[in-house]
Amino acid sequence: MAISKKIESSLAGASWIRRMFEEGEKLRKLYGPDRVYDFTLGNPNVEPPAAFKEELKKLALEPVPGMHRYMSNAGYPETRRAVAEVLGEQTGLPFNENHIVMTCGAGGALNVVLKTLLDRGDEVIVLSPYFVEYKFYIDNHGGICREVPTTEEFKPDLDAIGRAITSRTKAIIINSPNNPTGVVYNNAPLAELGELLDNVKRKTGQAVYVISDEPYAKIVYDGITVPSVFNYIQDSIVVTSHSKDLALPGERIGYIAISPAIENPGLLMEGLIFCNRTLGFVNAPALMQRIVARLQRESVDISEYQEKRDILYNNLTAMGFQMVKPQGAFYLFPKSPLPDDVAFVMEAQKHNILLVPGSGFGTPGYFRISYCIDKQIILNSLPAFKELADRLGLSS
Repeated sequence: MAISKKIESSLAGASWIRRMFEEGEKLRKLYGPDRVYDFTLGNPNVEPPAAFKEELKKLALEPVPGMHRYMSNAGYPETRRAVAEVLGEQTGLPFNENHIVMTCGAGGALNVVLKTLLDRGDEVIVLSPYFVEYKFYIDNHGGICREVPTTEEFKPDLDAIGRAITSRTKAIIINSPNNPTGVVYNNAPLAELGELLDNVKRKTGQAVYVISDEPYAKIVYDGITVPSVFNYIQDSIVVTSHSKDLALPGERIGYIAISPAIENPGLLMEGLIFCNRTLGFVNAPALMQRIVARLQRESVDISEYQEKRDILYNNLTAMGFQMVKPQGAFYLFPKSPLPDDVAFVMEAQKHNILLVPGSGFGTPGYFRISYCIDKQIILNSLPAFKELADRLGLSS
C-alpha cells in the first residue's frame, strides 16, 4: 500500500524513543519485566493528585446539564479565566480569558500556534537538544527548522541564536525545564533573549515570537522556580499541558497563553481559535476542561521524582558517567562513553538497559534516561549499569 514519499521518508528518521520502547517489549517477553530496565518513555508513573479524583467524582455524581456539548472553540470561559487568574498571580501581568485557548495537550497547542504564525518558508529556531517532534510540527505548517546548539551546560547560546536569525525567522521554541536535559533556564538567559529580540524588532520591525513549551514547569527540584517568559519577552507565547504536573498524559488537556504585551493580541487570538478548529482539534476535551479549571494550583508530589533523580545521578556519576545535574523534568542526559551514542545505546541493550541516543534529540554524543518509572526498577538496574561502566572502562 502506497503512502506519501514525505511520510515514508519521515518514518525512516522517526522517534528513537518509540523504537527503543519497542525493543523493550521484545526483551520483556524474553527475560521478564523485572530484568529489563526501560528508561525510554517520558510516561509518568505517578498517579494524579487526590484533588483530581475528587473533581472527577463530583462531575460523575452531579453532572452539569449540557456538559458534553460543543462549546466555544477557545474553550469554556470559566476554565480560561481560572488559567488567566493563576498566570496573573505568577507574573503580575493583566491576563484574562481572552489571552487563553484550551487545547488538546501541548502537542496540539504547538501545532495551533505554528499554523497561526507561519507562512511557507518561514523559519523556526529550536535549541538542541530538543524534543524531536518539534521539527515535524514545524514541517506540518510549511516552516523550516533551524537547529541552534546550546552551551555545554545546555543553556541558550545568545550569540548563536543572534547569528541564526534571518529575515525569515518567525519564532524560537524554548523548553524549560528541558526535555531531555532537565535544565531550567533562569532569569539571565531569558532577559538576554528578550533584549536580543527587542533589538531585532527595533532594527528591522520584525517580531520574532518566543514559543515556550512548559509541560514540566512544576516538576522542579532543590527549591528552584521556573521564571516566567512573560516577564522578560514581549512577543511570548506559552504552550503547556497537564500531562506531567497532574499526571494526565492520556487526557490530552493543555492550553495556549499569549502575553498581554503582544501587539494586536485580538488578531493573534482569532488566528489561534480558527486554527484550533480547522486543524481538527475543534476544542479541548470538555470533561477535562471542567476538572482542570479547579486544579490550576495543584501538582503531583515531586518528591518521588527527586528521589529517583538523586539515586541515578549519585550512583551513575560515582561509576564514571558524566552529566549536568538536572534541575527539573524527569530526565538525565549523560555524555556517551563511546563517541557513537547509537553504538553505546546498543551496548547498553546487551545489559537489558534501554536508553535513547542523543542523536534522537539533535545532539549526538549523549543519551537520555527517563526516570519516571518504578523506583525498584531503578534500583534493580544499578548492577547492570555498573557492569556496563566496567566493560567500557569508566573510572569509578
